[in-house]
Amino acid sequence: MTKGIVVAGLAGGSGKSVVSVGLTAALARQGKSVVPFKKGPDYIDAGWMKLAAGRSCYNLDPFLMSAENIKSSLLSHSEGADFIVLEGNRGLYDGVNIDGGYSTAELALSLHLPVLLVVNCTKTTRTVAAMVLGCMKLDERVDIRGVVLNQIGTKRHQTIVTQAVEKYTGLPVLGAIPRMKRDIFPMRHLGVTPHQEYEGSDEAIELLAETAAEHLDLDRIQEIMAPIEKRISVDPPQSSKQRLRIGLLMDAAFQFYYSENLEALELAGAELVPLNAMEEKKLPELDGLYIGGGFPETSAKALAANSSFRESVKLAADAGLPIYAECGGLIYLGESIELDGEVYPLSGVFPVRFGLSKKPQAHGYSIFEVEGNNPFYRKGTEIKGHEFRYSTILEWKGDHTELPLKMTRGVGFSQGREGLMRNNVLALYTHIHAVGTPEWVEGFMNRCYAVKGEGGLRK
Repeated sequence: MTKGIVVAGLAGGSGKSVVSVGLTAALARQGKSVVPFKKGPDYIDAGWMKLAAGRSCYNLDPFLMSAENIKSSLLSHSEGADFIVLEGNRGLYDGVNIDGGYSTAELALSLHLPVLLVVNCTKTTRTVAAMVLGCMKLDERVDIRGVVLNQIGTKRHQTIVTQAVEKYTGLPVLGAIPRMKRDIFPMRHLGVTPHQEYEGSDEAIELLAETAAEHLDLDRIQEIMAPIEKRISVDPPQSSKQRLRIGLLMDAAFQFYYSENLEALELAGAELVPLNAMEEKKLPELDGLYIGGGFPETSAKALAANSSFRESVKLAADAGLPIYAECGGLIYLGESIELDGEVYPLSGVFPVRFGLSKKPQAHGYSIFEVEGNNPFYRKGTEIKGHEFRYSTILEWKGDHTELPLKMTRGVGFSQGREGLMRNNVLALYTHIHAVGTPEWVEGFMNRCYAVKGEGGLRK
């Protein structure tokens, strides 16, 4: 029977990524089948979890997904596995309101999963017990079964904190991670550095696996995991239509794709074609293009240098190729991006000049209503998503009233509206999750099939 656990922290930076990635990697290296999950709208931690497990990581988000969809995703993706490791986000009880709505604790309760609590013990000893006890008492329904101490300085430090936690809380301390000489997950922008841009990511995973094997009680952690409900396997319906070639820009600049989004495209009839925007000479023969988010600013020089590929994207957009772009993909479809006084040309599909701020320009959950005609979404539809960006709009001569999507929560592109549009292209800052937004894959693939039926864009 598959067993699972939620790895949660007292706050962001508590060390839950070190523990969850290390635990996943250590179990996988024992020959166990581990399916990783990440709570919340997150691509970077999920990427590290995927690397640790050697298989796709899936996101569970109570804001973006219904409770039924969350449970269905957990059960279907974990079927046949030995373990699931679900990494929380922020602090255990941190949500969108005073009641902890959409928090890691709420997710753990809804899935009947126990919690392994990670505590940063920097410059504290007995107070750690008070913090753990507070988490236990705030909502006694939450099943906290063990504690991992992080940032332990000395053996004496470890002994005092362990004894205090076990004496005052009754919970077992199931691991103590020492202060590391190397920062495994250096912070950048809105989180840790993506593994695609991390030099030596495989070595980092090995180090975390070794650290977990040495400093976590893997046997006892497996014992406190809870069984996941079994169910009869039901294969999701596959599209019976001719398969379409859907391109994905997937490289160091564009890396933010939910595994569920890619699976949904395949189930709807897509043959996914990964592309490197910095190395390919031009777009191959395609029936559609999906450009996810990422950090195009960190690869701006290389993206700009590949002029033939940029030009092929613009030509495809002009010819009517269905293109859906999110955040970093939106930027790539712009005219240029200015960084430290240097201007880097981009594909030029839209006449927008972007810049980059040192402060977040949008960060959190978002909602938009579809008010105008567009290639992919039906009018009247409400879509939930999220925004994470530092980019700014330096110049855009368009009219915000022509943007088809109205933000009811979040920032959007301009003056509370969202969705740059041209021919069969829709580009927006909002990220969506296919499980919570089935309208996306339906609309995108239907438009791709329709265009192909009209003669297509075969070269």
